Amino acid sequence: MKSTLFLIILFLHSVAFAKKDPVLVTVNGKKIYKSEFLKAYRQSKLFVSNQVVTKKKVLDDLVSKAIGVQIAKKNKLDRDPIVVEKIEDILYHAQISKDLENQLKKIKVSDIDVKNYYKKNKEYRTAQILLRTKANATPKEINKTLRVAQEIRAQVVKNPDKFGELANKYSQAGNSKTGGDMGFLPPMRYAPQYFSAINGQKIGHITSPIKTQFGFHIVKILGIKKFKDINLGVYKKAVYDKKRNAILKRYFKGLRKKARIVVNEKVLSSLKEI
Repeated sequence: MKSTLFLIILFLHSVAFAKKDPVLVTVNGKKIYKSEFLKAYRQSKLFVSNQVVTKKKVLDDLVSKAIGVQIAKKNKLDRDPIVVEKIEDILYHAQISKDLENQLKKIKVSDIDVKNYYKKNKEYRTAQILLRTKANATPKEINKTLRVAQEIRAQVVKNPDKFGELANKYSQAGNSKTGGDMGFLPPMRYAPQYFSAINGQKIGHITSPIKTQFGFHIVKILGIKKFKDINLGVYKKAVYDKKRNAILKRYFKGLRKKARIVVNEKVLSSLKEI
């Protein structure tokens, strides 16, 4: 008797729910409910578009999406390695967002934070002479380019005022015609090795050849921006990113302790530097 009563209540509840959220359209057996349509319609209204948002257009888009997903599943695209990789990337970021959303919302960046950051990460104006190396260059090719870079640096050190002229002559960067002048750039715009070589140095300093993924750079410092002249928004984001990265580091440190990670040291040691 009780089980029968329960089934009746469950049936009545499902009927009531169906009335509240009726099926709007069925696409090859796939039901699209009124609530799904309303959600899509409201979201479409939030975005600026060159097309007028109408109920017909939103419904057409939902139908097209349903058909597209059905075909993709029929063709087993959900098993395609590229699609799987993208899905895993979405899941990775979604999980981080779910676990850390509250912590990330609490991040505050004050002007004092920015000032302290800027003391150690100034904004420099530099000029460079770049000698490029191939992505898959051999040690012999790399050493050859390094020797040339060292010879050019010797010329630069001997005649610092001719840096622009030598950049015009030797540099393989796009700014060679302007004497290699990079203008003022915040720290995060430089390759880490590049910024490390200039950070803390004075105007006029000329670096030894710096190896990055682009090749070898010979750099001259042309200027250092004062704090009052910086773009505060750019540096607030840099400080925010630093605090966010610290949270992520602690988060994954905790997860790694619980995970079973086995590294094949033999294979790792056999890998050449990329």
